[in-house]
Amino acid sequence: MQAQVKYESEVKSAVLGDRTITVKNLTPVFSPQEQDKLNREIERRLFDVFRKYAGQRG
Repeated sequence: MQAQVKYESEVKSAVLGDRTITVKNLTPVFSPQEQDKLNREIERRLFDVFRKYAGQRG
């Protein structure tokens, strides 16, 4: 069973002409261990992309 993910909510409103636009941003809240794991995974994937395209420089 997967744990329920909690989210932090941020709401911003802006007026554009005669309309009010509201944007609700939800950000997941992770434990420090989960955040470290996610950061390592992102770094690994970015490294793979950089390595793929680094050899194509002129």
